[in-house]
Parts: sequence; structure tokens; C-alpha cells
Amino acid sequence: MGKFNDKRVLITGGASGIGRLMGAMALEKGAAALVIWDINQANIDSTLAELSAKGKVVGYRVDVSNDERVAQVYKQVKEEVGQIDILINCAGIITSNKTFDNCTTEEIHRTMNINAVAPMVVALQVLPDMVARNSGHICNIASAGGMIANPKMSVYAASKWAAIGWSDSVRIELQEAKSKVRITTIAPYYITTGMFDGVKSPILPLLKPEYAARQIIRAIEHNTNFKTLMRWIPCPHHFIRLMQGIMPSRLFDWLFGQVFGIYHTMDNFTGRR
Repeated sequence: MGKFNDKRVLITGGASGIGRLMGAMALEKGAAALVIWDINQANIDSTLAELSAKGKVVGYRVDVSNDERVAQVYKQVKEEVGQIDILINCAGIITSNKTFDNCTTEEIHRTMNINAVAPMVVALQVLPDMVARNSGHICNIASAGGMIANPKMSVYAASKWAAIGWSDSVRIELQEAKSKVRITTIAPYYITTGMFDGVKSPILPLLKPEYAARQIIRAIEHNTNFKTLMRWIPCPHHFIRLMQGIMPSRLFDWLFGQVFGIYHTMDNFTGRR
């Protein structure tokens, strides 16, 4: 019996990009119900129309940075669908490729609220029920930008560093409590969903959405604790941490910034228009 079989799955940001793809995959793997949270009603409607043939799908318009709305809608979800078995925190934003001195406080708060605070608030809705029944899985989509400092995305990187630290800390808390509730943290390289339009990566290839979605679903199925998605680098999570540990910062900056070209990937960023 598969991990998703007969389970109720909630995906934030589930009406576009890899969220939408993962929803389709969850239904194909036998999910009892797919719950989509998204801020774009038109995308919710089109996703429901596309995926309803695969199984039970319900959608709710939710701004995940609104704590009251999150609590209100999750209460509604429990009444209408039931307790969530698998949560995938996928909603995220990046506002610009400005250097930090040109960012606004509004951009800082919006980015941190959606990318770092919202996954915590959403998880806080589902986790008590999971702990009480001693089963469930939360997958938090962070970013490789939460492992490698990168110019022209400092606030985004900060939000993803925060998400990684929180997510893996909760994993350890549950592990220490001998709980069967699992946490998976995902740190993908750039994905070609439109969110990072304009990004140029001369050495490391950008990830295709279908590939990223499959890898994330597989990580949940295998109860993987932490997974970095980065093509052409074997065991990228361990490789990055090893290089950070043994290299002087100037040498690390040269390897990842100049040789791999990561420090210039955001130079021509436009984002989803």
C-alpha cells in the first residue's frame, strides 16, 4: 500500500506550478481527497476542472500569510473533508532581484510572511491532529537558496534559510518524542515554473517542473528527511555542506559564484509577469 493511498492531501500553492503537478500525482497514487489552497481563484477553478476526473478535489482561496484565514479555512476543511494526512507547504514568492539596500520593508515582510512564517502557521493547524493520532507527514518546500547565500535574492534566501532551520528542527522534535509523524524538507535549485523567469544558470541546469514534482513525491514516499534537488551534483546536500565546511569563504565564493555561476543567476531575473 502506497504512502498516498486513501490519504487526504493538502497542498498550499496547489493551483499552479509544481503544486498542481504534485496534486495530480497524489490523486494518481490513490489519494482519497486532494485539498488545494491558493490565492488565485482562476487557477483554482482550472485546476479543479483538470484534476476532478482523477479523484476528489476541493479548492479554497487562501492567502497563507493571513493567520486568521488559515485557521478559519482549516477548520472548514476538517468539517468538509476530514483531518489532513499529508501536508505539502508549497506556496512561495520572490519579489525582485534588487540588492538588499534597495528592498522595501513591505517586500521584506511579505517575503518572510509567505515563505517562512506561513508554513509554520499552516503546519500548526495540522500537526496537533497528526501527533494525537501518531501518523501524518509534512513536507516543506524550501530552496537551495536556503543553503547557499546568493546576491540579488537576499530576502528570499533569508526566508528559505529560516524555513529549513524550522522544518528540520521540528523533524528532530518529533524524532525525540518517538512520534511516527514525519517531516521532509526539500531544497530545490531553480525550477522553470515561471516564478524564476529570466534566471540564467550557465553550468547547473534549471529543473523541469515534472522532474521536481516527481522527486518531491518520491521523497515523501520514502520518508526522506532532507533532499536537495540539483542536477549534475551527486548528493548535493552533502556536497554543499562539505564545501562550506572545508573551504575558506573566498574559495567557496569562487567555486559556486564564478565557476558554477550561481552568484550571477539573478542578474536578468524578471519573474512571473
